[in-house]
Amino acid sequence: MSEKEFKFDLEERTIVFAENIIKFAKKIPKTAVNLPIIRQIVRSGTSGSELS
Repeated sequence: MSEKEFKFDLEERTIVFAENIIKFAKKIPKTAVNLPIIRQIVRSGTSGSELS
């Protein structure tokens, strides 16, 4: 695998991971206790998805 192919694969996997985090977060019950945790999970799980 060339460096270019590896970079593309990493970007693709990062985007898929971020999408899965969002899907997971949508399944968590929205309670006063969970909302800050959900926001943090989404922020942390999607922070690398803007790679280019």
